[in-house]
Amino acid sequence: MKLRISSLALLFALAMGTALAHGNKVHVRGTVEKISADSVVVKTADGKSVEVKFAASTVFLWRANNEDKPAKAGDLAAGDLVVIHATPKDKTLEADEIKFSGPAAAKTATPAPQKPKS
Repeated sequence: MKLRISSLALLFALAMGTALAHGNKVHVRGTVEKISADSVVVKTADGKSVEVKFAASTVFLWRANNEDKPAKAGDLAAGDLVVIHATPKDKTLEADEIKFSGPAAAKTATPAPQKPKS
């Protein structure tokens, strides 16, 4: 019985530590629907559209070949897959970091055959 209680207490402590590690940050994952000069709208897996505002301090990272490379807002395009770490501000979300890669279809598509050079 003591072992069960100890195990549950340890599990609870680990879960709380993980939850508190991110503080009040929000993660938004999905596909870019729309981009404006000051925000991005992301369609999440559950079909919701979430708007996240850019800040002067927002960091943009392009993810390719398991490597993050510095990017800028202009590199972001509709259809890109994104993971955004954001901070709630009033009734909006402000992006701390936006990590993105090309559309999923581009990763799995077979390249078109190329004509031989003659």
